[in-house]
Amino acid sequence: MTPAGAGPAPARAPSRGTAGPLQGMRVLDLATLFAGPLAATLLGDFGAEVVKVEHPGRPDPSRGHGPAKDGVGLWWKLLGRNKRTMTLDLSTPGGRDILLRLAATADVVIENFRPGTLERWGLGWPELSAANPRLVLTRVTAFGQQGPYAHRPGFGTLAEAMSGFAAITGEPDGPPTLPPFGLADSIAALTTAYAVMTALAGRDRTGHGQIVDLAIIEPILTVLGPHPLWYDQLGYVQPRTGNRSTNNAPRNTYRSADDRWLAVSTSAQSVAERVMRLVGRPELIAEPWFATGSGRAAHAQVLDEAVGGWIARHKAEEVIAAFEDAEAAVARIYDVRDVMADPQFTALDTVTEVEDPELGPLRMQNVLFRLSETPGGIRWAGRPHGADTDEVLTELGLTGAEISALRREGAL
Repeated sequence: MTPAGAGPAPARAPSRGTAGPLQGMRVLDLATLFAGPLAATLLGDFGAEVVKVEHPGRPDPSRGHGPAKDGVGLWWKLLGRNKRTMTLDLSTPGGRDILLRLAATADVVIENFRPGTLERWGLGWPELSAANPRLVLTRVTAFGQQGPYAHRPGFGTLAEAMSGFAAITGEPDGPPTLPPFGLADSIAALTTAYAVMTALAGRDRTGHGQIVDLAIIEPILTVLGPHPLWYDQLGYVQPRTGNRSTNNAPRNTYRSADDRWLAVSTSAQSVAERVMRLVGRPELIAEPWFATGSGRAAHAQVLDEAVGGWIARHKAEEVIAAFEDAEAAVARIYDVRDVMADPQFTALDTVTEVEDPELGPLRMQNVLFRLSETPGGIRWAGRPHGADTDEVLTELGLTGAEISALRREGAL
């Protein structure tokens, strides 16, 4: 419900809803797995026409990642939504010719081949920009297009390791910890979508396209904050602190009397003071070290004992209610079952239902944000491998005989 006086809530279009603000943009998604394809998904969610180009015999591996239902990969249903799918072997003469013809109609090409691969096929920047001077070629690789590691194979896991993320994640006496999902890839995907829109804004001024070179090792380093600055100026290397923070306390996870885990954050001084009063330890506020976040962090053990001891004597719902009354920040630690049932996520339609011809109704994450006038939406979930090949080629002007010839060549 929208608060009184707040005006109408910005919206997200329902499945197969409005075209979205990026209607008229055409994106060729040549990439595989996660960072590049997810960037294309984000653009498609807001109306871009995305054509997913896959090898005829080697589909995007994300189709086989994770659990499947009736032989259909569920991750692909999310990653492939709002995309038409076609097959094309870019290493064949026919495949090269079709890709250049498609590029002539496109605004953006997203690819994640190792540097030099497109060039080897005669599909480098000179050829693509000659076919379409307004094209934005977006290259998403582990290490970028230059440097000593450029030609190495790489995945997001290496970025999580090399960025410093793993080094600061985990318990102080435990090993560095990697995330159990594609964190670096997802951050890179968000950054890639932003880079594409930035390059297109530049095109609007200059009239010609350009190359976006995105290295997956870089966006996650930015998200980690001022680590390079700290080291440069102070020689400071952040250690692993588990769920604690080096910047403030109390900040941790705590177990309630009914065996539920809760997270507490006190980044603001006023919130830290309210929490201490709530848990019955107001005398700690008078300690000289309590006046700064770093001072509190240095005494995290004392504060954790105070907060953790109080939470351990109360049920989770009692804790949440008391924190809300005190205007202090707390949340239960959710798994996906809790996310699906939470009333706030329900109110936001964060997980929405999509009709799928293969599997029936599906529930998946909605588009990322709400727009009041030109909302995005999920028009369809990920489609079968090559489902739209003939349609895309027919729109390109090919005859049935030409399409058959390409199939005989092995280009489709």
